[in-house]
Amino acid sequence: MFPVSRYTCKAHRCIRALTTLQTDPAAPQLYSSIHRRTCSSVSAPRITTHYTIHPRDKDSRWEGIEMERFADEADVVIVGGGPAGLSAAIRLKQLANEQEKELRVCLVEKAPQIGAHTLSGACLEPSALFELFPDWKERGAPLNTPVTEDVFSIFTEKHRIPVPILPGLPMQNHGNYIVRLGNLVRWLGEQAEELGVELYPGYAAAEVLFHEDGSVKGIATNDVGIAKDGSPKDVFERGMELHAKVTLFGEGCHGHLAKQLYKQFNLRENCEPQTYAIGLKELWMIDEKKWRPGRTEHSVGWPLDRHTYGGSFLYHLNEGEPLVALGFVIGLDYSNPYLSPFREFQRWKHHPFIASTLEGGQRIAYGARALNEGGYQSIPKLTFPGGLLIGCSPGFMNVPKIKGTHTAMKSGMLAAEAIFPKVTAESLDSETAGLHVPEYSESLKSSSVWKELYAVRNIRPSFHNYFGLYGGMVYTGIFYWMLRGKEPWTLKHKGIDANQLKPAKDCKPIEYPKPDGKISFDLLSSVALSGTNHEGDQPPHLTLKDDSIPVARNLAIYDGPEQRFCPAGVYEYVPMETGDGMRLQINAQNCVHCKTCDIKDPSQNINWVVPEGGGGPAYNGM
Repeated sequence: MFPVSRYTCKAHRCIRALTTLQTDPAAPQLYSSIHRRTCSSVSAPRITTHYTIHPRDKDSRWEGIEMERFADEADVVIVGGGPAGLSAAIRLKQLANEQEKELRVCLVEKAPQIGAHTLSGACLEPSALFELFPDWKERGAPLNTPVTEDVFSIFTEKHRIPVPILPGLPMQNHGNYIVRLGNLVRWLGEQAEELGVELYPGYAAAEVLFHEDGSVKGIATNDVGIAKDGSPKDVFERGMELHAKVTLFGEGCHGHLAKQLYKQFNLRENCEPQTYAIGLKELWMIDEKKWRPGRTEHSVGWPLDRHTYGGSFLYHLNEGEPLVALGFVIGLDYSNPYLSPFREFQRWKHHPFIASTLEGGQRIAYGARALNEGGYQSIPKLTFPGGLLIGCSPGFMNVPKIKGTHTAMKSGMLAAEAIFPKVTAESLDSETAGLHVPEYSESLKSSSVWKELYAVRNIRPSFHNYFGLYGGMVYTGIFYWMLRGKEPWTLKHKGIDANQLKPAKDCKPIEYPKPDGKISFDLLSSVALSGTNHEGDQPPHLTLKDDSIPVARNLAIYDGPEQRFCPAGVYEYVPMETGDGMRLQINAQNCVHCKTCDIKDPSQNINWVVPEGGGGPAYNGM
C-alpha cells in the first residue's frame, strides 16, 4: 500500500468538499471557506484584475503614483440620473427657488448622456409627473401615446386565450401613456438644468465616503487610466470626491453602492430579501397596416412553464412612424440552470399572435435590465446618517402593474421635501456629521406609494404554489379584485434568487430553435443593437471574489449558468490554452449593465462594479 502523503489528504478533503456541495448547492459561503482551507494549491487562471479585489497598496506597480483626490462641496449630491434622482433634484430646486434660498445640487450619472442607460417598457402612470410639473404638456414632455386599448392573454404554444381586464385590476391602463422612458428621462434632465441642477453625465460614482463618525460624507467618482492588467497607465487620473450634507442614492435596480450601504448600516435587518426579474426589450418598425397606436398587449404562459414567473408586453407607439416596443420579463427565481431568458424571448416572438405583428418589420434596438420584484415585503430601511435610498435602488416597483416609474419619481420628490428644511437650516440639527433624515421614511409610509405597494403585496408571492401561474391568477382574481389587498396576511417570498437554481443533473436541458434572422435573432447581433461600448484596456468591471469558483462550482454543478442568464454574451466557458480543462472568459465590453449576473450567480461570486464613466449601452429612447 502506498503511504498517504499530506498532499493526498488535501486532495481527499477537496473531493469530500465538492461532494458535499453537489448535495447542498445553496452553499457558496461553505465552498469559499473550504476552498481557501483545502484547495489553495489548485491553480486558476487570473481573471479579475480590479483593485476592489486586488488592492493597489499591495501592488508594487502603484508605488509612487499620486493618489490624492480633488474634493468639492455641495449641499446635496444625487447618485443616478434616472426618474427618481432627477425628480429629487428638480423638486429641491423648485423649493429653493420658491423660498429664495441658495442650494447647490449635484447629480452624477455613469451614462455619457442623461437617459442613455435608461430602459423600460414603458407604460407610464403620469400621477407623479402631473405633481412635479402640472404644465408638463406645455413644457413639451414626450408623452405622445395615451393608451386607447388594453389586451391581456394566456398563451399556449399555438393559441391565445383572451382574459378580460376587470375594472380595478392592476393591468388596466386607462389614463396611462406609452412612452420611451429614455426620452422622458432626457427631458427631465433638461428641466433640471433649467432650474440650476448641476448634472455630471459620464461620471460614475464608484465609492461611498464616510465621516469619522461613520455617517455618509459623499461619493467618489471612479479612477480612469488603469490598464486591463490592473496597472496604472501614463494617463492615470484619480477620481474626484463630492461631499454633501446628505447624499441620495438612486442608482436603479441592484445598485452597487446600495449593496455596500445595506451591509454598512444593516438596512435589510427587518425585511425580506429583494427578488428580481430580467426584462428584455426590442424596438421594431412594423408594417403600417398592422400599427394600432395606443394599444397595449400583455401575455403570460407559453413559452414558460407554469412554475416560471414571467410575461410579455407589446406596445404600439404613436410617434409619427409605425413603431412598437416589445419585451419579455422572467423572474430570476427560476430553477432550471439551462433556461436562457434571451432565447425564451426570441422563442416567444414566434407565437402566431406576436409573429403576425412583426412579419415584414425591422428590428432597430435591443436591451436588457434587471428589475425589482420584492415589493412591499422587501423594502429596506431607507434612511441612515448622511444618506437616503430612492427609486428602484430600494425597490418601489408595482409588480402586477409592471410599473415603477411613477413610484420612483414620487419617492425622489418626497425625499427632496424631507431633506430641504434640514439642508437649508441656519444650523444643522443632526447628531452626526452627515444629516440623518428619518422624516423621509415617515412621509413615504403615509404616501400613495406605500398604500399602492401594500395593496398588491401578496400577488407576486402567490405564484409560489403547486399550480404556479394558474394558482397565482386565481388568487389575484379572488383576493385582490374583491379585497384590494385588505386580506389579514402577508405572503413571503422563497428567498434570494441565487439560491433557487437546481443542479444541472436534476434538470432537463432546454432545446431552443435556431433564430431565423427575421423574427428571432442571435445574441451577438442583438448586443450590437444595444450600442454598448467600453474602453477595452481597463480591468473587467465584472469582478470575481475567487477566480477558481466558476469552473470548480458553477460549471461542475450547474453547467455554467452565467453563459445563459447573461443577455449580452459576457460570460463563456472556453478550453484552457493548455488543453487541460475549461476556463471562464469574461467579455466585459459586451456588458449592458443589467446586473443579472450579480443577482443570479449561484455562488454569489460575481460583484458588478462601475467601469470607466461613459461606458455601457447607448439606448436611444428605450
